[in-house]
Amino acid sequence: MSRTEDGKSKPAGRRAPATAEAEKSLTGIPVSAGIAIGAIFAASEPKLEFKRGRIRADAAEAELTRLDGAVQTSRRQLGKLRARLSVLPEDSQHEIAPLIDAYLQMLGPSRLLRAARRRICDTHVTAETAVMDEVEALAEAIIGVPDDAARPRKMEADDNDSRQRRADEIRETGRRLLRNLTEAAFRSFAAVPQGAILVAETLRPADAALIDPARIAGLAAEEGGTDGHTAIMLRALGVPAVLGVQGLLNLARTGTIAVLDGASGRITFNPSAPTLAEAKQAVAGYARERQRLARFRRLRSETTDHEPVELQGNLELLAELPLIAQSGASGIGLFRTEFLFMNRDTLPDEAAQAETYRTVVEAMDGDTVTIRVLDWGGEKDIDALVARGLVPDTLDHNPALGVRGLRLLLRQPDLFETQLAAILRASRAGPVRVLLPMVTNTGEVRAAREIYERVARRLRRRGDKFSDPLPPLGIMIETPGAALAADALALEVDFFAIGTNDLAMYTLAVDRAATEVADLYDPLHPAVLRLIQFTTEAALRMRKPVSVCGEMAANPRFTPLLLGLGLRSFSMSAAAVPRVKQAVRAVSIDACVRFSRRVMEQSDADRIQALVKEFSG
Repeated sequence: MSRTEDGKSKPAGRRAPATAEAEKSLTGIPVSAGIAIGAIFAASEPKLEFKRGRIRADAAEAELTRLDGAVQTSRRQLGKLRARLSVLPEDSQHEIAPLIDAYLQMLGPSRLLRAARRRICDTHVTAETAVMDEVEALAEAIIGVPDDAARPRKMEADDNDSRQRRADEIRETGRRLLRNLTEAAFRSFAAVPQGAILVAETLRPADAALIDPARIAGLAAEEGGTDGHTAIMLRALGVPAVLGVQGLLNLARTGTIAVLDGASGRITFNPSAPTLAEAKQAVAGYARERQRLARFRRLRSETTDHEPVELQGNLELLAELPLIAQSGASGIGLFRTEFLFMNRDTLPDEAAQAETYRTVVEAMDGDTVTIRVLDWGGEKDIDALVARGLVPDTLDHNPALGVRGLRLLLRQPDLFETQLAAILRASRAGPVRVLLPMVTNTGEVRAAREIYERVARRLRRRGDKFSDPLPPLGIMIETPGAALAADALALEVDFFAIGTNDLAMYTLAVDRAATEVADLYDPLHPAVLRLIQFTTEAALRMRKPVSVCGEMAANPRFTPLLLGLGLRSFSMSAAAVPRVKQAVRAVSIDACVRFSRRVMEQSDADRIQALVKEFSG
C-alpha cells in the first residue's frame, strides 16, 4: 500500500509513476460477479489503539458515564448512516437497513451493554476493557470455538456461516464503541476517485454502506468470505468484489492499473495489452449475460415440453427477502427460524415470533412460505435455551447424533407449542406450511401432529384466527433412516422436503467442514442418489408434494438429473434461481428421465460425475 511518511494513504489524485512492471495476479474468494478495470485506490483503516486498564472503585461512575456517551455517539452515527441509504440502489437499502437496525438494537438495553456495565462496576476496569472483554466473550460463545482438537467440528457449513455473521455483528458494535471511547477516526471513502478499484485489508459492513456503486468500479480485500454481511451487501450493491485475497496489500499500490474479476476471484495488476483487451470484451459479455438472466425472472419456470417446475427461495435472514422477490422465486421453500432465537438473553415470545412470520408471509404476497421450526443442534449456540435449562451448556460428544431438531422440541413442548402458535397466527396473512427438522421415525411425527392440533384447538378457544384447514405439516428428509422409511412417513405427513446437505453427510459419514475428509463429500454418490430416488418415488406414490432444498437444488448441473428422478420443486438461495430456471427451460422431461436412468444404472461415482458433466455441457 502506498503511504506518506506519516502513515496516511496518498491523496487520490496522485498516481504511481509509470513503470514496466510485469503483469501479476492474485486469486481470492469470488463474492460479487462482474469485471472491473481501473486504478487501485488503497484505503487503510485508521489504527485503533487503547490500553486495557483498571480503575479505582470510586471511578466506576465516571467510566459508566463515558460508556453511555460512546453509546449515544454511536447511535447518532448509525442514525446518520441509515438516513444516507436513500442515495443507494433500492436493493442495497433493503440489505443494509436491517443490519444497521441490528447494531442499533445492540446499542440499546442489550446483553452486551448490561454485561459491560457490570464488568466496570464489579471488576473495576475501564470502559474500553469492559467492552472488549464482553464483546469477545459473546462472540466466542456464538461461534463455539473448540477448546481442544478433540472437540467436534461444526456440522453444517450454513450454520457456521450464520454464527460467524452474528459474532461479526457484535464485534462491529464493539469496534464502534471503542473508536468513540478513544476518539479514533473512522474510515472514509470520500477521496476515492471515479472508476477506482478500492483495496483494503478488510471491509466492515458499515464501510460497505458508505460505498457509492456509481463511483467505485470494484473492490478487493485481504480478509472476508462469501457469506458474511459485507459480501451480501456488495452483491446487493452490484459491485464486482473479491475478498480473502492473501498478499493483496503487498502488490496493490495506489494508481496501479488492475483488472478485477468478481466471478473467478482473480485480480491482475499491471495487465498486459492482451489481458486488457480480453477484460474489456468480458465487461461487455457480462453486461449481456446479466440482461439475459434478468429476463428469466419474467419467464415461466417450465421445461421445453411445458412441464411446470416450482423454484422457491431459502430464507435465513430477513435482509434476504428483497433478493428472493427480485429473483423470480415463487415463494419460500425453506424459512430457517434459528436467527429469531440466537444472540438474545430471552426466548422470543409468541407475539414476537408471529409478527416476524407475518412480515415474511405478507412480503411473499400470496406465494407459499414453508417455515421450518427451530432446528437446534449441539453445534448451535442459543444462550436463551441454555439459560432456561432447555439444552446443555456444553456440546454433545457428537452433536450431529444428539438431541437436535424435532427431538429437542418434543422434549420441550412449551417451546414447540409457542412457535407453532405463532406460525398459525401468521397463517392469516397468506399460505404457510410447517416443516419439521431431523425426523427419523413415524412416532415422532405422530407426537408432533398431536401437539400441532392441540395448539390449534387452544387458539380457537382463545378466539385467534388462522388458516382453515390447518397449514400442511411436512418433514425434512435428511437422514438415511427417514429416506428408507419414506413409505411409512408419507402416510403421516402432508409433504416432504429433501435436505441433501445433511442427507449426504449422514449417508457418507463425512463432515463437509472437515478438510481431512471434505473430498469424500459427494452428493452424486450412488447411495445418496438412491435415497433421493426412493424418497421421491414414495412421495409420488402417495401423491404427496416433495421438494429438494439442499445445495443440489441450487446447482444447475444437477437440475436435469433431479427432474428425471421425478422432482418438480426446488428451493435455493435467491442468487441461484435465474440459472436454475435457465437449466429447467433448456431440457425436456423425456430427456431428463432417460438421462436419470443412465445415471442410476451406475455404481461408480466418477462415472456419474462424468455423465452429469457431459449432459449439462
